[in-house]
Amino acid sequence: MKVKLMTYTNNAKQILSAAAKLCYSSSSIDDIMSNLDEENMSQFIKMLSDLGHESPTEHISFTFGIEGVSRSFLAQITRHRIASYSVQSQRYVRKENFDYVIPLEIKKNPQLKKLYDHYMDFIRDKYTEISDKLKKIHMDNMIKEGIDYKTSESKAEKMAIEDARFLLPNACDTKMVVTMNARSLNHFFELRCCNRAQWEIRAVANEMLSLVKKVMPQLFSNAGPSCLRGKCPEGKMSCGNMEKVQKYYL
Repeated sequence: MKVKLMTYTNNAKQILSAAAKLCYSSSSIDDIMSNLDEENMSQFIKMLSDLGHESPTEHISFTFGIEGVSRSFLAQITRHRIASYSVQSQRYVRKENFDYVIPLEIKKNPQLKKLYDHYMDFIRDKYTEISDKLKKIHMDNMIKEGIDYKTSESKAEKMAIEDARFLLPNACDTKMVVTMNARSLNHFFELRCCNRAQWEIRAVANEMLSLVKKVMPQLFSNAGPSCLRGKCPEGKMSCGNMEKVQKYYL
C-alpha cells in the first residue's frame, strides 16, 4: 500500500480563513482576504474547529494518490460520494500479471498463504487463457468482415479484457487518484479510522490523516474516529477500547 498527498488547495489557509471571516464579520468580498496574517488565520481555523462549523472547510480540497490496494478497498471508498475518483481501468489495462493484496491473517499463516498464492496464480493463468482465446475469436470475426489486421487486433484486445476481467478477484490490486474537500475528509476519518472499519481502508485512512495533519495541523487536530468527540456511536458493536483510541489520535 502506498498513499501520497499529491496536492491540496493553493492558499488553503487564506481561503478557509476568508470564508470564516465572511460568516462572522461585516467584511465585504473586496476586503475579505486582507489582514489575514498567520496569527489571524490560526485564530479563524481554531474558531471553526471549536464551534464545529464545518461548511467553510468545503472550500478547500486534498488530492491523494493511492496504489497497492485491492478492488475490495475500491468498493468501500467509493461509497464516500462527495469526492472525485480516477481509477485504473480493467477494460483498458490487461491484468494478466496482477499483484494482489493478502489479508494479514492469511499472510502470517504459511499454509494459508501458500493456498492463497496458488489460487491467485491459477486465476492469473485462466485470465490470460480466456483473454487470449477471446481476442483470437474477435480478431478472426473482424478480419472476415474486412477490417484490417492492426485495427482488428486493437479492438479485439479491448473486447477480450473487458469480458475476462469478470474473473479477477477482489484481491486484485488497483490504483487511484482521490480528491475530497476537508469536510468530506473529516467525515471519512470519522468512519474509516474507527477500529470497526475494515483493516485495509482503516490503514489507508490513517495514512491520509497523517499526511494532512502535516500540512494543516490545526484543521485536523481533532480528526479521527467519532469517539474522539463523544460517546462511541457503534453501540453494542463498539470495540470497547475508546480510551486507547483517544490516546492514539489526540
